[in-house]
Amino acid sequence: MSSITDHVQVLYTANTRTTGGRDGRGQSDDQRLDVQLGSPGTARPGTNPEQLFAVGWSACFIGAMGLAAHAIGVRLPADAAVDAAVDLNKGVDGYFLSAKLRVSLPGLPRDTAYELIKRAHDTCPYSKMTRGNINVGLELA
Repeated sequence: MSSITDHVQVLYTANTRTTGGRDGRGQSDDQRLDVQLGSPGTARPGTNPEQLFAVGWSACFIGAMGLAAHAIGVRLPADAAVDAAVDLNKGVDGYFLSAKLRVSLPGLPRDTAYELIKRAHDTCPYSKMTRGNINVGLELA
């Protein structure tokens, strides 16, 4: 009997080590990433996990739009951009995230831009990870 993971090809593994939590430091094993962390809303220097998640998701989403553009035979604008807002919320059940991606695709017809956004949201690994887990808003700028 085979499992779904029998046919998975690992393309890349990010290895990191974080110490000190939200007010600590995160580093990759290849020394390419070394960030000081600081809790959101404080005067402490450093970035926070929500900012890092927003940047990673935005970059991945642009890559997914590039693949979608290629698949439908259009060129992704060189100045394509994604503004990501990741909210850290607190409700009666504790902390949770929500997010909004505002996509800018200058020069593309709106229907084509919407098609790229839909396809990217269907295929981007970050979008897949969040689907059904957090509220996500998508907007064309």
